[in-house]
Amino acid sequence: MAADIEHGEQIFTANCAACHAGGNNVIVPEKTLQKETLEKFEMKSVDAITNQVSNGKNSMPAFGDRLSEQDIDDVANYVLSQADAGW
Repeated sequence: MAADIEHGEQIFTANCAACHAGGNNVIVPEKTLQKETLEKFEMKSVDAITNQVSNGKNSMPAFGDRLSEQDIDDVANYVLSQADAGW
């Protein structure tokens, strides 16, 4: 099933924006969702983002038990599209 970017935006707004609004990171400021930062930390792929969203890492909680696989795929594709567009 193809990713639904609009749905991904809704998931992001409801679950991610508190820490990641505008592609930023209020907890660890140097680890933003900006394109260059995603590339630097080898996170600029749907697989890498879905893994982190599903399982969490460091300060980021896991969402795998709260969101469906489709929700996570949609939000990962939304994040990549926004990173490519410069947020």
